[in-house]
Amino acid sequence: MNHKKLYISDLDGTLLDNNARLSDFTAEAINKLIVQGMNFTFATARSVYSAKPITGKLNINVPCILMNGVSIYDLKSERYIKNEFIPQNVSEKIIAGFEKHKINCFMYKIHKDILTAYYTEITTEIMQSFAEERKNKFGKPFVQCKKFEADPDIVYFTATGEYEKLLPLKNEISQINGAECAFYKDIYTDKWYLEVFSDKASKANGLKFLREEYNFEYITCFGDNYNDLPMFEASDFRIAVGNAHRIVIESADLTVGSNICGGVAEWLLGNYKSRN
Repeated sequence: MNHKKLYISDLDGTLLDNNARLSDFTAEAINKLIVQGMNFTFATARSVYSAKPITGKLNINVPCILMNGVSIYDLKSERYIKNEFIPQNVSEKIIAGFEKHKINCFMYKIHKDILTAYYTEITTEIMQSFAEERKNKFGKPFVQCKKFEADPDIVYFTATGEYEKLLPLKNEISQINGAECAFYKDIYTDKWYLEVFSDKASKANGLKFLREEYNFEYITCFGDNYNDLPMFEASDFRIAVGNAHRIVIESADLTVGSNICGGVAEWLLGNYKSRN
């Protein structure tokens, strides 16, 4: 029986190399298979502002999953298909948690289909470089405010720092009904990311939406980091790249070449026809 299939990949550490670039080999291989009929997209913690230009060489033909499942975005029509907003009362508790632990973060809102990032103070070099890179590369300045105020437009909070400093806040937020966290090590800096969003948002729920909305009967996913594990649970066939964290490899059905060797594209070239 010929099932309608989807291939979906994480970006950083999986489809991208160690310099957060998409190689010509990977882009050409995937585009070649898309022409042959392959359904392909990606799921990432990135927002549209960085994910779109980084994947610009790909002819993505299925809406992508952004900010760990907060948004489903159609790159072709440049519009959000679906967003998961954090309930206002939940955002109030999350903001209080960041203030209590004295951890500065970026807060994202989507209003009238425009994503804006807010901050109260930039206190680390990582926050500074994060904001400057997105301003210089993508032309999207971050907005400073005196104090975070909860409203219905909030979708995401993100902070970067030491594991020991972020862990207590992560544990506290995990107890808030309506909130969900992603907590994992950044592959570029060895610092840790704490990302907070609605408990209705996850790579798994994003994948379930794509499955139901576009009638995909069989989903193969590729990943490398802890925040890919929910996507693994929602997929039919799970593939880890060779550089993936041990727990991701243990959760996978198969391990392929590393991200710097184009492991995802190499496997697709050798297996797409035989699996369709």
